Amino acid sequence: MRCTVVGAGVSGLSCAARLLEEGHEVEVVSDRFSPDTVSDVAAAIWYPFLTAPAKRVEAWATVTYSELERLAREAPDSGVVMRDGREYLREVVELPSWKDDIALFRVLEAVEIPQGYVFGWEFRAPVIEMHRYMPWLRSKVESMGGSFRQAFVSDLSEVPGDIVINCVGLGARELCGDEEIRPSRGQVILLDQDPGIGHFDQQPESLTYTIPRSDVTVLGGTSQIGDWGLDIRAEDTEAILQKVEALWPDLDRSKIVGSAVGLRPSRTEVRLVAETISGRPVIHNYGHGGAGVTLSWGCADEVARLVAQS
Repeated sequence: MRCTVVGAGVSGLSCAARLLEEGHEVEVVSDRFSPDTVSDVAAAIWYPFLTAPAKRVEAWATVTYSELERLAREAPDSGVVMRDGREYLREVVELPSWKDDIALFRVLEAVEIPQGYVFGWEFRAPVIEMHRYMPWLRSKVESMGGSFRQAFVSDLSEVPGDIVINCVGLGARELCGDEEIRPSRGQVILLDQDPGIGHFDQQPESLTYTIPRSDVTVLGGTSQIGDWGLDIRAEDTEAILQKVEALWPDLDRSKIVGSAVGLRPSRTEVRLVAETISGRPVIHNYGHGGAGVTLSWGCADEVARLVAQS
């Protein structure tokens, strides 16, 4: 079957790879390619974040964890590495449902929890270095026979192919008339200093993280819903540094080497559904918020199943 994937972020490229593995013919059409996609500036660590519906997200995340863990072992050039991190919370909560599906998980001792927090856990998860992962993913698609075409899509009914997979992220607001999808602005700081492990406060109102990569550590963050601004804001930089210093007091501000901003495609729920447009199947796969990488392979598997059913 001739499949056209619209969108060349991590969701689009993951879908393209899976469909090629299933024996389909695949063309990826987008107005932007790496390194100019939102995915390229993602932090990025596997962690279900700001996404729903819960049961589907858990299933997609578990599948993706397994695939990324495999890539960390078998494809070191992919830029996927396993790192330990600690999540801190201001109240005692139920342990996450995915705790038994990952390589390491344990509840923190009281002496391991920073001041201002009362609970937390340590976990081992894939860190995805997107400046390496995105080119690797495109190369994977190309090596299996996938093709790429740069074009702006304004009407899904005009896209060629037997079936269309819509992975346009924020672009769905105009392309699909979906006003439910909104930007969640994320600003980060790049630091030439390794914290050893990741530190996380994933609550939207106090979002904080340190994600160590092989080149830099990514500090965040912000989650400003409805904010389209791509400028680096000094007040956000200072707020991020203060939040991170509360979790990691050894942070050295003189080691800052850069900043970046990205707009997460936020939606009340991920839209992964098939419909018919102008007599042809279209599968929508967008609205992953801050968990695009975390859900990428699980969602790609579901897209492949929907294509098979069509």
